[in-house]
Amino acid sequence: WLSSKRQDDEAEGLWRICDSLYDFTDFINKHPGGSFWLKETRGTDITELFEAHHLSNVPASLIESYKVRDALNERIYTLTMHEDGFYKTLKRRVREKLQTIDTKKKDNSDNIHFGLLLATFLCVIISARCDSLLLLALAGTLVCWTIIAAHNYFHRRDNWRMYTFNLAMLNVCCWRISHAMSHHMYPNSYWDLELSMFEPFLCWIPNEHIKTWTSRCLSFLIEPLVYSMTFLLDISTRIFYSICYTNIMYWHDLISCTIPLSMYLTSDLTLLICLRQWLFIVMIASFAFCVIGLNAAHHDPKIYHEGDATREDRDWGLFQVDTIIDRSDLKSSQFLVLTHFGEHCLHHLFPTLDHAILPDLYPIFYETLDEFKAQLREYNHFQHILGQHCQLLRVKPNLKSPGST
Repeated sequence: WLSSKRQDDEAEGLWRICDSLYDFTDFINKHPGGSFWLKETRGTDITELFEAHHLSNVPASLIESYKVRDALNERIYTLTMHEDGFYKTLKRRVREKLQTIDTKKKDNSDNIHFGLLLATFLCVIISARCDSLLLLALAGTLVCWTIIAAHNYFHRRDNWRMYTFNLAMLNVCCWRISHAMSHHMYPNSYWDLELSMFEPFLCWIPNEHIKTWTSRCLSFLIEPLVYSMTFLLDISTRIFYSICYTNIMYWHDLISCTIPLSMYLTSDLTLLICLRQWLFIVMIASFAFCVIGLNAAHHDPKIYHEGDATREDRDWGLFQVDTIIDRSDLKSSQFLVLTHFGEHCLHHLFPTLDHAILPDLYPIFYETLDEFKAQLREYNHFQHILGQHCQLLRVKPNLKSPGST
């Protein structure tokens, strides 16, 4: 995906922000431990990434010393971030609001995440000692909740909590690319890697030439299997490419091995049985993750997908609103928000902010939505599940653009 993006963006081996090209090589050399984003995005257009991950005005002033020249060609992305547009207006208001918000609320998120991590290993150890299938299933669910809670941390600079995302064979670096760089910036478009990575088994793009009646029916039948095998396919793919092509394995891939190791060291089970139970835990975690994640916000016939009519105002923030329907049944609990991808729309707009802070932003969010004639839509989980399956069946693009009357 990054290789193709480098070809499409034509950033001439540099970093593009709006219509200017920058060379951040010296910055990377001076900050080798905190420049993951810059290392991976060399040769690409990082306009949306830069704006969404920096609320302060300071970075915009600092990068001027790294500017090389103006870009030769126009951006290929039609999304805009005008100073008087929706996103920049909301961003200014959020920046002011953050000065009055009690940031200690983030401690609640930290405590929930640590509690989930501790509960996961306790459940894993007890399940091994008791040889209980029910406890193994619970352990898989706890692994799922822990890695979803870890998602709260991996849009920021490197921190130990984000690496708990690796507990179920996932890799935080790979998901930073597919999720943070791709999906978060361009949801439900052809640039959204998370939209295409489930094809041909699950296809949400409305296209009657691709989605035959047989393939649509088949997706319903194989959906449970896809959910259960997603994590295993992810690690298998990375192992295959690491052996045959370019190494994409990291030291923190070994974090997932702490689960079978803890089972082996605290019980009288053989290593083979521990590995078998570990695979069961991973498959349960994978199934739960997909049930939650694929029905969290982005797939419904009323949500914009590639091929649908677009809003006349191509503001990046409005595009995010058009590709999301929030979960209405999570807002009363920070635990549910952290473990079920809650506060989804605000999280997409300001991914570096802790989920505990997002509820305080709703008054100005609603105010700005009204000003730009947009709306935050909300469904409960059952409605999301129903809508996601309706989207799997949909082949006709919406001719009515979002926001139109």
